[in-house]
Amino acid sequence: MEGKYSEQGSDLNKLAQEVLAKYGIMPQHISIIQSGSIKTVWKIKTPEGYLCLKRLKQTYDKALFSVNAQIYIKNNGGNVPRIIVDKNNQPIVLHNDQLFVVYEWLNGSDLNFGNPNDFKLALEGLARFHITSKGYESADQSRTSTKLGKWPDQYASMRNKFIAWKELSANNLSQSHYNTYFRLSDSMISIANMALELIQKSSYDDLVSPNSKSIVLCHQDYGKGNAILVGDKVIVLDLDGVTFDLPGRDLRKLIGKEAENKGRWQLQNIENVYRIYTSANPLSSEEKRILCIDLLYPHWFYGLVKNLFQNNKPIKSSEIERMARLEESKVSLLKSLI
Repeated sequence: MEGKYSEQGSDLNKLAQEVLAKYGIMPQHISIIQSGSIKTVWKIKTPEGYLCLKRLKQTYDKALFSVNAQIYIKNNGGNVPRIIVDKNNQPIVLHNDQLFVVYEWLNGSDLNFGNPNDFKLALEGLARFHITSKGYESADQSRTSTKLGKWPDQYASMRNKFIAWKELSANNLSQSHYNTYFRLSDSMISIANMALELIQKSSYDDLVSPNSKSIVLCHQDYGKGNAILVGDKVIVLDLDGVTFDLPGRDLRKLIGKEAENKGRWQLQNIENVYRIYTSANPLSSEEKRILCIDLLYPHWFYGLVKNLFQNNKPIKSSEIERMARLEESKVSLLKSLI
């Protein structure tokens, strides 16, 4: 589907002008920032300053959920760009069967998540984002995105795929990547079972129950490019994938990415992330325990090998081995925290 969108720059600029007319905006200059797929971003110069025009790849009901979430967070004092409404006071414009949103343009610098000071700012920004998202309710027409209550089933589903892929690999042992997966699969299945058993015995169900004070909107792709420093404030960008969940979802991804980049799991790193985040948004001991259980699950091994089994992308045996060893190395550390 994305291959359809090979428009010329002149066509994209004309499209932007047509959409901006519905806002009563007369652009002085239009720059294409991102294109090549349906998701397109323009920088718009107006007499009042700069704006950002974005063509969304979501369906209307999904877009309504994330756009209204951004408006709610902004109105709640959150660190996200303001959304501009059209002449009919609507935040989403439908034009040529495509969806468009206009945001304020914020000049800032990308945070470098590998830099300790920037990483600290990013964590504090994430905490503020989570806090100001609390209490959001989706509109009637929107399709609510939620992961609440789904972790145990997701754990079981991924574990079952590990088992099925082991059987598939057993029939292809002459190929090195299948052979390596087969050899390491029992260890990954064991860790998955351990995490599944722990979450089933935890207070997870209470934390995700209706009216739980733990529930926030998670960004799901919080990282470089989606967190910028504007003055002394961290601004969170690109909320297209927001979903209801526990804060641990975003924290697990950040901690795991850091461990992957450094090639090792360290107690100090986990505690550091937790300390910085909770200085802005305190979490209960049970929330910390659930985070550690989620960190224990071999999400990163799954993310790697599904490319081999589901997407038919070749993976080097050394990569499978490296990721499995990284997953195994965290077990005793996380069990001590749990």
